[in-house]
Amino acid sequence: MSRDIVLTGLTQNNLKDVSLRLPKEKLTVFTGVSGSGKSSIVFGTIAVESQRQLNETFSAFLRNRLPRHERPRAESMSGLTTAVVVDQRPVAGNARSTVGTMTDIHGILRVLFSRYGEPSAGPATAYSFNDPQGMCPECDGLGRKLGVDAGLLLDEDLSLNEGAITVHPVGSYPWKLYARTNLFDPDKPLKAFTAQERELLLYGSGFKVDRGGGYTNTYEGLILRFERLFLKRDLDSLDETARRVVREGPCPACRGARLNAAALASRIGDHTIASMAAMEITDLIGVLDGLGNPVAESAVEGLRRIDAIGLGYLSLDRETPTLSGGEAQRLKTVRHLGSSLTGMTY
Repeated sequence: MSRDIVLTGLTQNNLKDVSLRLPKEKLTVFTGVSGSGKSSIVFGTIAVESQRQLNETFSAFLRNRLPRHERPRAESMSGLTTAVVVDQRPVAGNARSTVGTMTDIHGILRVLFSRYGEPSAGPATAYSFNDPQGMCPECDGLGRKLGVDAGLLLDEDLSLNEGAITVHPVGSYPWKLYARTNLFDPDKPLKAFTAQERELLLYGSGFKVDRGGGYTNTYEGLILRFERLFLKRDLDSLDETARRVVREGPCPACRGARLNAAALASRIGDHTIASMAAMEITDLIGVLDGLGNPVAESAVEGLRRIDAIGLGYLSLDRETPTLSGGEAQRLKTVRHLGSSLTGMTY
């Protein structure tokens, strides 16, 4: 078997008859200005041809279901091995994607708590914030919730007739639901409202009010109506003025932990699964190392790989969209560091 990867006459993309001999089992670094051909060699030639040749070993049935790769433009390519691509693209993640879910270590913690947590919340899915069995019902497992800031919704120095409701212009239909109900003095500044009047304006509900012309409405407090129409249904329909009164904060039910009460009540020693996920990885290694069971040992192996690449300061509950480009790219290598495969090109 060749000890080198030999590439001759590369003309892929902007390459101009480039020939290279790359030693295997060595670290090779490609540097250069943007557009000099680094990616064309590494990704466009070596990775593509390795994958193309590997795919050729599969049956026609499987090949028809795999991505098709054209042979890179080159005179010859030899000594290639199976390639594992750790690309430079940003991590595709959302608010439900965390360091723990990306590296699969959170899944191991869920198994750990399903077996050793007291009291048990149930199977591993009962400890997942991405599963209905485990997620907080108030925030659907996001740990955060949108709410209306009453201080921005109302101008306390104005009366209803003067435009105290900042999101509903005077004379508009929503404004009439409050200013023309005879529940409030429309010329009275809001700062002069009693506590009962303020509570009624914002959160009152469950009774009929006369809207004039022989019509009645079921009264719904200003914040309750706003949440029903926009926060619980169609946030995209908010105009710019209305968006200014919406604020995001920790979920009041789970306090940002994402999980329901049963999952948060389950403990191993002094820790819940949420408190473990919030710890720095270097600290979590010490906690799990002391448990002395096979599931914890499996988690420690993965955590040590993260620590070994200099990311021990992260926590498993860190959302992947908040990672820097370098952090995200290093995390992509974690699952490969634990592989027993040899002779691969990364």
